[in-house]
Amino acid sequence: MAAKNLLGNKIRQIREMQKMSVEELASNSNTNTELIEQLENGALVPSLTPLMQIARALGVRLGTFLDDGPHTGPLVVKGGSSKNIVRFSGNCDTCEKSTLDFFSLAADKADRHMEPFIIDVHPPRSGEAKQSSHEGEEFIYVLAGQIEILYGKESYKLEIGDSIYYDSIVPHHVHAIGSEDAKILAVVYAPY
Repeated sequence: MAAKNLLGNKIRQIREMQKMSVEELASNSNTNTELIEQLENGALVPSLTPLMQIARALGVRLGTFLDDGPHTGPLVVKGGSSKNIVRFSGNCDTCEKSTLDFFSLAADKADRHMEPFIIDVHPPRSGEAKQSSHEGEEFIYVLAGQIEILYGKESYKLEIGDSIYYDSIVPHHVHAIGSEDAKILAVVYAPY
């Protein structure tokens, strides 16, 4: 399995524990079998939206894919430096490179309802930004650089110290502006 995508093994384990076929998971998650197989084999860097759909179809929190062992007490991350990193492709269906590097600030915290992350946001490589949507809400606070959030038909440009809170059911896309990376604190709530 590729080191860039350690989620696939977790998805496979949960799917097999539930005695669910790849085809059933694809159907239940509104994705396709090729995507599930590529994720499970580590051949694809996932985007967040299908990963949330897969989590919902499996009846687990998104964070379940990030967890190693649940902690029931407080979870402390010093200096914003998390050992748990997940790389997402944004909304590219066939990407092999990450556009968003998610550093989980709550991995292993049992029974959480929010997913807090520090995210390194890389500038788009090429082409038009493809918006996606999922149930829930998102809060973003810019720590470094500049980002643009396409939200429905609107565009919001944010700089250091700016924040935005939105319903993620509305199609949206987050990317860095210009050629420099940006860094954000993001808190995602997705009911399951």
